[in-house]
Amino acid sequence: MTDPQNSFLNPDDPPSPEELEAAAAANEADAIAQLANVQAEADALKAQVAELTDQALRAQAEAQNARRRADEEIAKIRKFAVEAFAESLLPVIDSLEAGLRIDNASAGQLREGTEATLRQLQSALERNKVLAVDPPAGARFDPATQQAISMVPAEQEPNTVVGVLQKGYTIADRVLRPALVTVAAPK
Repeated sequence: MTDPQNSFLNPDDPPSPEELEAAAAANEADAIAQLANVQAEADALKAQVAELTDQALRAQAEAQNARRRADEEIAKIRKFAVEAFAESLLPVIDSLEAGLRIDNASAGQLREGTEATLRQLQSALERNKVLAVDPPAGARFDPATQQAISMVPAEQEPNTVVGVLQKGYTIADRVLRPALVTVAAPK
C-alpha cells in the first residue's frame, strides 16, 4: 500500500481529488491571471487606438483649416490685385471723360489729349507688369511672343521681322497676346 503523503511522488498513482482540485484551482488562477493580462493589454491598445484616432482627426482638421486659409488668402490676393489694377486705370478714365466734356476742341487739342491719355494708359499697364511686344524691323522672329501672319520677300535676313501689324502684350513674362508680324521669306 502507498503512503498518502508520498502519493504525489509516484507518477503511477492517480491524483487524489484534493490534488485535482488544487491543480484545477492553480490552472484557473493562471487562466484568470492570463485573462487579466490580456484584458489589460487590450485596454492599453484600445487607449492607444483612441489616442491615435484623435491625433489623426486633429491632423486632418488642421490640414483642412490650412487649405481653407490658403484658399481665402488666394482669393484676397486676386481681389486686391484686380483692385490695384483697376485703381491704376482710373486716371485714364478721368482723362477720357475730361476730353469728352470739351465741345469745341481743335484737332490738335484732341490729338494732344489722346496722346496724353495713351501715355497714362501705358504707364498704368507698365506699373502692373503688362508690357508691349513691339519688335523692331530686322529683329529675329520669336515664336514665343510673336505670331507670323505672312512671309514677304525682303532685303533682310530670313526669319526676321519686317513689320508689326499689331503689338502683343505680356504680363510678368506670360504672353497675353502675341504680336502679329510679317516675316522675311528665305531667298
